[in-house]
Amino acid sequence: MSSARIAGIDEVGRGCLAGPVYAAAVVLPEGHGLIGLKDSKALSALQRERLAPQIAAVALDWAIGIASAEEIDAVNILQATFLAMQRAVAALKTVPTLCLIDGSQRPRLPMPIRMVVGGDRSEDAIMAAAIIAKVARDAEMNRLDAQFPGYGLARHKGYGTPVHLAALRALGACAVHRMSFAPCRGSSG
Repeated sequence: MSSARIAGIDEVGRGCLAGPVYAAAVVLPEGHGLIGLKDSKALSALQRERLAPQIAAVALDWAIGIASAEEIDAVNILQATFLAMQRAVAALKTVPTLCLIDGSQRPRLPMPIRMVVGGDRSEDAIMAAAIIAKVARDAEMNRLDAQFPGYGLARHKGYGTPVHLAALRALGACAVHRMSFAPCRGSSG
């Protein structure tokens, strides 16, 4: 099967207390020539920001899917992650013949899927998807930080750091917190 129609899919923000979960789908050409692809978590923010436009320029197709904090609370984080993945794939102009998805939990998609545990470290298209999703979500968290000051969202990107937990205790939750997550439950801003 030609890799020209294989989409790599990954998500970011699943473990956060605030903000949406993002997923990206990326279809890379064979011999793409991208240098520096690796697990997005092993790259600095600057490295990811440099790679994202290179990936977008080289990719045969790419798209982002998002599920909001409200959707996460309504359907749970796993189902919201699947929803973001489905939206990313649906937004592609190229219909993939195969989707490579990081992890072991399988979303419903209208094409063949291969789950790849550790795919964010071993499959170029998945690494590219993770970088695209991470850069886009980080930009959204920076925007939300300006909209909801005091929580440090630009700094910790919504993860449950000590700074974020202290802000939740002091300020209560805001509109982008995931109220179904224990640290946010019972907080109100």
